[in-house]
Amino acid sequence: MEFISDPSSWVILAAIGFVAGFIDAVVGGGGLLSIPALLAAGVPPHLALGTNKLAACFGSLTSSYTYYKQHFFTPSFWKAGAIATAIGAVVGSCIVFMMDADWLQKLLPILIICIAVYTFFSPQSMGEDNIQAPCSPSSNKKQASQGFILGSYDGFAGPGIGAFWTVSSIKLHQLPLLHSCGLARAMTAVSNVTALIIFALLGQVHWGLGLWMGICMMLGSIVGAKTAIRYGIPFIKPLFIIVVMAIALQLSWSAWS
Repeated sequence: MEFISDPSSWVILAAIGFVAGFIDAVVGGGGLLSIPALLAAGVPPHLALGTNKLAACFGSLTSSYTYYKQHFFTPSFWKAGAIATAIGAVVGSCIVFMMDADWLQKLLPILIICIAVYTFFSPQSMGEDNIQAPCSPSSNKKQASQGFILGSYDGFAGPGIGAFWTVSSIKLHQLPLLHSCGLARAMTAVSNVTALIIFALLGQVHWGLGLWMGICMMLGSIVGAKTAIRYGIPFIKPLFIIVVMAIALQLSWSAWS
């Protein structure tokens, strides 16, 4: 592949990987930057998706561990959600190779814009300061339905998955914002790893490029997670709205232009 021999492409992808990792750790949506960057570098679409899954694993695993170390995520509470997310990611990753995604591309911008509008106008959309951290697991039924739906979506496409996880977790499980961010990062790590296995088995991963971007995403995710934990809602909510609207605009342009 010709782009591999161009040093400037590697530098650009490294910078984009760092920024994508930062954004992913805070609100999700780093794929908005990393996937178009891979496509622009000349990587074929399915190979770009698989390579991005490898890179995203570094960022999501690192940021979820950071939230865990700061006690914003308790793995034992979310076993049902993790299993359902993994199953959904397998289903979604297989479907992406079998169907035309045009209808989904047209629907996604509308859904994501709705999330942005809801977040902007609803004072409780990012949680409330007086919400207590969970002391017991949420119901398995809630976890399984949320995990399967969002895992399938992440395995199939993925844009805006962090936004979907964050907002739905606050609503479904009554989580404080940082706990919702921690859960979102952990579950996207599950779906990323699962989808990566599927793409790798189908030969759709560029390992050298994915590892390079992954290291940069990992560094960005460390900075992003620590920044989110330090500054909380006043920092996360405006960035969340900006990123979600950017995702919606990018998807709208791709689907409807």
